[in-house]
Amino acid sequence: MKRQLVLASTSPFRAELLRRLHIPFITAAPEIVEKEHKGETPSKMAERLARQKAEAVATHFKNALIIGSDQVAALGDEILRKPGTYENALNQLQYMRGKEHQLHTAVHVIDTQNGKSESTLNSARLCLRSDLTDKEIMQYIKLENPLNCAGAYKIEGAGIKLFESIFCDDWTAIIGLPLITLTKILREMNFTEYDES
Repeated sequence: MKRQLVLASTSPFRAELLRRLHIPFITAAPEIVEKEHKGETPSKMAERLARQKAEAVATHFKNALIIGSDQVAALGDEILRKPGTYENALNQLQYMRGKEHQLHTAVHVIDTQNGKSESTLNSARLCLRSDLTDKEIMQYIKLENPLNCAGAYKIEGAGIKLFESIFCDDWTAIIGLPLITLTKILREMNFTEYDES
């Protein structure tokens, strides 16, 4: 019987990335509360939330690979939350200007057939331009409205203009789902488009 591939996410960005692999999949909303734990580092938070998302959805499928993913933006150990409002986005980008921050993107895959799981963490280093003006920031926020994005930007769009440097192993991780390591995990779990296990 063919195993299903299930993306435990309602994020249109993650679904769009996963479609690049040309593997049929469905999405399912993970019913979890995304809160940070006291003393938890941003990278550990991303790993925990990715695992919890996958576990929450796994209970509904008997023969599937469940992909949970989460991304946390941070400046050192300080978490940069999704701004939610125009004012918060403006303040956050002003604060980040000229400083290096990190994007921690975690993936957790569960095989519901045998209970096995694998995880991966991708951490990218990014720096907003030090000469970025308040006017440029305000124009950008009005253009792309990145109020529901970690770090208050959409790097796959016009947000790229805000940056001075980006260091990462996998560009897709910055957008929200590291496809290089995810495809490696799927191979290790013997999953292909034509899976008959």
